[in-house]
Amino acid sequence: MVQNITKSVKQMVADANADVTTLSVEDAKELACSDDHVMIDLRDFRELKRTGKIPGAFSCPRGMLEFWIDPDSPYHKDIFNQDKTYVFYCASGWRSALSAKAAQDMGLKPVAHIEGGFTAWAETGGSVEAVE
Repeated sequence: MVQNITKSVKQMVADANADVTTLSVEDAKELACSDDHVMIDLRDFRELKRTGKIPGAFSCPRGMLEFWIDPDSPYHKDIFNQDKTYVFYCASGWRSALSAKAAQDMGLKPVAHIEGGFTAWAETGGSVEAVE
């Protein structure tokens, strides 16, 4: 049987972008230093080691996001239980759009994601912290 995919990932990302706040890299740079924002890096550890991360960002692999957000999950992380704005990013902005939408749907608020992701951040001279 051949699968009949009725919604492409491109459409899912577009739908998520229509429903969540998308920040420009310049706006994200201003917020990254703010105590009332938490930067969440969704990339996997190999990506972090290869390219670094936004200084102070919390690393949350995309596959664990919902489990770490849910306070009833045995995997819950307290970082997701703060009265702050959560700014998600990945390499290019696709995973972060889907993640911001999922987090928002779970009730985490406010949330946003960075347009163009870490790639755009680094290309525009954003600060980068090495990950060992």
